[in-house]
Amino acid sequence: MIRFLTVLLVSTLIWFSSWIVTPTAAAMTPIKLSDLSYEPCAGDEADGSVTSGDIRPANCFTIKGKAKNTSGKTVVDADVFGRIYDANDNSTFENRGRIGTIEEVPPGTSDFAIRISVPANQPTPLKLKNFKASGFAGKVRPYYYDDFEYDN
Repeated sequence: MIRFLTVLLVSTLIWFSSWIVTPTAAAMTPIKLSDLSYEPCAGDEADGSVTSGDIRPANCFTIKGKAKNTSGKTVVDADVFGRIYDANDNSTFENRGRIGTIEEVPPGTSDFAIRISVPANQPTPLKLKNFKASGFAGKVRPYYYDDFEYDN
């Protein structure tokens, strides 16, 4: 009976200590976007604009705005989500909410720009709605086999 109580007590202590000693999770950091606008791409940026999986003509635009990072840490690879509609309220990115990526957002408010391609048959002005972003406070690296040393 004493052995059972000892095992129960030790198990309970380990269980409770796991609540206290858990590492912090690398959670997504929200980034507030404001002052959104767009303009046609300048110079060579407009050359070669195509839409995903399509060969129809496309127009190149640069979406600009302010990104506010209140986390106190630099956020990297912040995915930008939103809806872009043409002048007739038709979606320019059908079935897709991700617009692009901001590579680095320092603490505070900073400028950002994202290049997009819109089918040439969709009339302007474009309407930018429900934009938001989130990223990580550290570089998220893909897992590659080349990272390991092999014994030959």
